[in-house]
Amino acid sequence: MKAYFLLHVTLLNRRIKDAGIDPRIGWLLLVSGFILFSFLLFDRTRLAPFIYTAIALGLLVPLTEKRRTDFLRTCFNDPVFRQVRMAENGLVALPFFIFLVFKQQYVIALALLALAAILALFNFRSLPVPAMPTPFSKKPFEFTIGFRNAFYLLGGIYILTAVAVSVNNPNLGIFSLLALFAIILGFYLKPENEYYVWIYSLTPTEFLLEKIKTAWLFSAMIVAADLVALLIFFPEKTGLLILFTIIGFALLTSMILAKYADYPGEIGLLNGIILAFCLAFPPLLLIAIPYFYNRATGSLNRILK
Repeated sequence: MKAYFLLHVTLLNRRIKDAGIDPRIGWLLLVSGFILFSFLLFDRTRLAPFIYTAIALGLLVPLTEKRRTDFLRTCFNDPVFRQVRMAENGLVALPFFIFLVFKQQYVIALALLALAAILALFNFRSLPVPAMPTPFSKKPFEFTIGFRNAFYLLGGIYILTAVAVSVNNPNLGIFSLLALFAIILGFYLKPENEYYVWIYSLTPTEFLLEKIKTAWLFSAMIVAADLVALLIFFPEKTGLLILFTIIGFALLTSMILAKYADYPGEIGLLNGIILAFCLAFPPLLLIAIPYFYNRATGSLNRILK
């Protein structure tokens, strides 16, 4: 198990080097950036603990990807596999937990640890999910695959919204809305094979607009029920709900553009840091979206000819 985590550290160091940064400086920048991001977020809104937890959830969910966990099962026996998954989720959740405790958000900090443990102990993708029809066409494979993989988790969030309504807790309801967007952002973490881009007879701009339009349409289908319920039962939070919905769609746009900015590789360190700061300070999206767009069109020009 120790060798597994040392391998991941080596891979992370290699990615930092690929970004043209010394690994020691890179780790310092990551830690400093995370701390600055955390303070900025908590300074900007009272809903920061819920947004913070939604961000952590967005980082934890991809770790339960079926192919990934199946690979781990072939490498480790069942007890060690569980230890590895608990350690992975714990390492991801730990920085968020420490800062939540620092901000005296003890209940939310413990809830985050509980969610991390649940995601480690229960592989939602290994549960018996039939080849169900989805409300999405086959063309936007991110949503077809993502919806089926996150089916149980999405259901849990809808239940959380119902709980928020039943106990008259609008903040919990807003958290559920943010969690939905966090899961949707996770659909775009992994780049597809170049062939699935090459087959489009489109210019880079047309391709990106098609991706964004599709993402907006199907994201609206996922969040609509949640948003409508919150607007009905918490009309005093209408402005806030609409604002967070707009920010959610803007973050989704930036996520798609960032995905293709480093294509065919995964989202790079620098772009990942920019996305993180956009989460803490959404007005930065006004700069980040054009930046990612320029990078994405440059990356796609080589493939879409």
